[in-house]
Amino acid sequence: MALKQVSSNKCFEGFQKVFEHDSAELKCKMKFGIYLPPKAETAKCPVLYWLSGLTCTEQNFITKAGFQQAAAEHGLIVVAPDTSPRGCNIEGEDESWDFGTGAGFYVDATEDPWKTNYRMYSYIKDELPKLINANFPTDPERMSVSGHSMGGHGALILALKNPGKYKSVSAFAPICNPIQCQWGKKALGGYLGSDVSKWEAYDATQLVKSYPDSHLDILIDQGKDDQFLSAGQLLPDNFIAACTERKIPVIFRLQQASCFGNPCLLGCFTGYDHSYFFISTFINDHIKHHAKYLNA
Repeated sequence: MALKQVSSNKCFEGFQKVFEHDSAELKCKMKFGIYLPPKAETAKCPVLYWLSGLTCTEQNFITKAGFQQAAAEHGLIVVAPDTSPRGCNIEGEDESWDFGTGAGFYVDATEDPWKTNYRMYSYIKDELPKLINANFPTDPERMSVSGHSMGGHGALILALKNPGKYKSVSAFAPICNPIQCQWGKKALGGYLGSDVSKWEAYDATQLVKSYPDSHLDILIDQGKDDQFLSAGQLLPDNFIAACTERKIPVIFRLQQASCFGNPCLLGCFTGYDHSYFFISTFINDHIKHHAKYLNA
């Protein structure tokens, strides 16, 4: 499958690149970012797949997260795909910020008119890794997955639906129980139809209840002052309870603000939210988490 290089920038002795290709799964052109660490010039490297959230493209993570230095130090290739098909000329695809363009939700749609193009689950699970492994110096047996918000949901379900495929999984502020939140109900209902039992196949809290193994070390960071946490869109407590019941290890870190003096001068303890400022603060911890397993 032909790749077209869109951009290339030297970064921490490696290269941050963006490519475009024709996707057979999504039936449109797709872009992805890929960071190639200096180690990739002489050896095959493990791959970390990063899945972004609602409204994002391949650009958000590669320009805002600041992961490249840690990826270079640990010898990780990092792949950041787009979040949905683009330009499919589907009626209504651009009407909402939380459905359609930029909001593929990492599912394989079964409902018209979405089912022909909106197959992000299969794209991320199968097509994209095959493309990456065929064109870059990767070790196909060593890959992990991470993501933010909708992408955190994607990372969790990919790991839980495919035991052993990913060496590790982590997430920032993931949508943990989409069948119970408004974002999830809108997306899953639109892409999969009204049968809620079909939604459960893409819900991390439901999937973990039948996960066949305990060998999955999950890291989740959540900002205490995340506006979507307080709005009931993320529901991490439901996921943690399900993991605890199944004895599946999960490190959940509720990140709070610190006081360095008079709190009134610091916005009265305004803490970590849902933004890339939050992600960039803790991304090195997640790179290290994955490197521990990918470089074992």
